Amino acid sequence: MTTPWGEIALSRFPEDPRDQLRAWDASDEYLLRHLADQDVPLSGTVVVVGDRWGALATALAAHRPVQITDSYLTQEATRANLARAGVETGGVQLLTTQDPPPGRVDVLLVRVPKSLALLEDQLLRLAPAVHEGTVVVGTGMVKEIHTSTLRLFERILGRTRTSLAEKKARLIFCTPEPKPSPERAASPWPYSYELPGGIGLVSGRTVVNHAGVFCADRLDVGTRFLLQHLPVGRGGQRVVDLGCGNGVVGTAMALAEPEAEVLFVDESFQAVASAEATFKANGVPGHAEFRVGDGLVGVPADSVDLVLNNPPFHSHQTTTDATAWRMFTGARRALRPGGELWVIGNRHLGYHLKLRRLFGNSQLVASDAKFVVLKAVKR
Repeated sequence: MTTPWGEIALSRFPEDPRDQLRAWDASDEYLLRHLADQDVPLSGTVVVVGDRWGALATALAAHRPVQITDSYLTQEATRANLARAGVETGGVQLLTTQDPPPGRVDVLLVRVPKSLALLEDQLLRLAPAVHEGTVVVGTGMVKEIHTSTLRLFERILGRTRTSLAEKKARLIFCTPEPKPSPERAASPWPYSYELPGGIGLVSGRTVVNHAGVFCADRLDVGTRFLLQHLPVGRGGQRVVDLGCGNGVVGTAMALAEPEAEVLFVDESFQAVASAEATFKANGVPGHAEFRVGDGLVGVPADSVDLVLNNPPFHSHQTTTDATAWRMFTGARRALRPGGELWVIGNRHLGYHLKLRRLFGNSQLVASDAKFVVLKAVKR
């Protein structure tokens, strides 16, 4: 990526030489150009929120920014990109969305996330640290910035306007008000609701969602369908809720199989926090482990009996099957011989072909007009 201060080499994480997707886009370039062209003082505490793959943190490393992200993969990409740029360890402070934010913010740079709820949560968490002199600049592609996005900045921080579009990217300029009104500080997150009936042992149970988790205000139809077809009655197995989201599926398994050991895994810090809160809110017996990471990397081979998976098919704004393929590959390695991977997915995604290629088998467990539940057995 060419920046006003020179070129930097960037990669997504995990690195894949076949991956043609870049680790930055025009909105990152636009923001960096603006900072240089306007000679924005990058002194004091510089905070970068929502950096996709560490492009902004790496480009601004000389100013020792604080990066705040919900993504484990983003953190790992940032570490790799900083190392590639020769930045010393500690040159950039890496925080998660679950960590306490800095007490004072002098420059706030926001890469607008796909989730409006996550943006709201992060702005509310950072608002007490923002002062009249704070420079606030947001960035995103035109299709990512809506009227609702601007209203959030205006409601939480202060007067907001946008730039002209360049290469389908746009900037957001916000002038913080001296003393935000108390009502602005009230956050609706985390949000809890009661599950509907007809979905087994979790019917009527409480779900806890931190901001940014998929379908945070309702049970999505795919998960509902999977909950109606869970493989129960197997006793004390080691079960993985892979890509756990708010943990409803893993919690349902723990309720059905009190002797099971359930591992909740997601690359989102918000998701794993939600899964743990959901599990605890329902007083579920048995043992559970909660892990933020890249799928099943780090889980010993041949150590798992059952993996349940509802894989995402988007990476930010890009449709891709790379995440699903990594999840399936990781599951095959982690499963014991005879262990099973159960997948819920849209019919059109053709997951049965991937499972047959990887496992040598794929069985249709259940289907409706939109979804299929598939099972693959490790031979």
